[in-house]
Amino acid sequence: MKGIQNPVLKKELKLRFRSFKSFSGLLFYLLTLLIFTGGFFLVATEFKGKGFITPDINITFFTMLSYVQLALVLFITPALTAGAISTEREKQTLNILLTTSQTSWQIIFGKLSSSIAYLVLLLFAGLPISSLVFFFGGVSPGDFLLVYVLLMIMLIALASIGIMVSTLIRKTIIAIVTTYGFMLVLTVLTAFFAFISLNFQDMTSEAVTETMPFSYIMLAINPFVHLSNVIFPEVSTGITQLTNIDMSLWGTYIAFYLIITVVTLSIATRKIRVNMK
Repeated sequence: MKGIQNPVLKKELKLRFRSFKSFSGLLFYLLTLLIFTGGFFLVATEFKGKGFITPDINITFFTMLSYVQLALVLFITPALTAGAISTEREKQTLNILLTTSQTSWQIIFGKLSSSIAYLVLLLFAGLPISSLVFFFGGVSPGDFLLVYVLLMIMLIALASIGIMVSTLIRKTIIAIVTTYGFMLVLTVLTAFFAFISLNFQDMTSEAVTETMPFSYIMLAINPFVHLSNVIFPEVSTGITQLTNIDMSLWGTYIAFYLIITVVTLSIATRKIRVNMK
């Protein structure tokens, strides 16, 4: 309870939710969802504003909205977290913060929790828009919930990476760029490496039953691939057939990002203070 009710968290929550940037970010998030939603329904109704939305069309709408939300989370999270510690250092207030009775973990936890709270607010603010999928059928509450679980896991892991980078790098702009680099590694490069390894394996191996652990890991930890698996369960079967590894994608995804979260927060906690021997 002491870790939750610490002064750093209270201060960060007050500053973040009183800032005009926070409300402009919320407005940007909701406007983006509204633009994609309105555009989809205009195309689905052939710009006539009338017609029927079948369950198949609704699944397409749910898929599009889920990908848009994931892209927004990946885009917004580094900008929120990568400057958490480096900004304090640039303002020369970090040393004052470190001289308080707050432990390193309480400082890191306060910075991280305030950013996650704001990102969770964005997700909940978008619920009235994304819940439109329940009006037209084809989407179960379980799939809807799993999408948000996936977003939360990715959100927390990427926020932890941003806090770690902000602790290690002194300049905020460089920390933000580095965090975006980590995000691209987890999204673009994992898909690229999976594509290269699968094609290389096909060209060099004649054994159909040979396992491909590297390809499986690259596909399992990619958030866009995993989101496709949530919406279309046959994706899991296809990955099993490609890699010849029959493992739970959810288990691999959760285990990998849990390890990432624990490791990055541990590094941030150790490196926030100068090690004076």
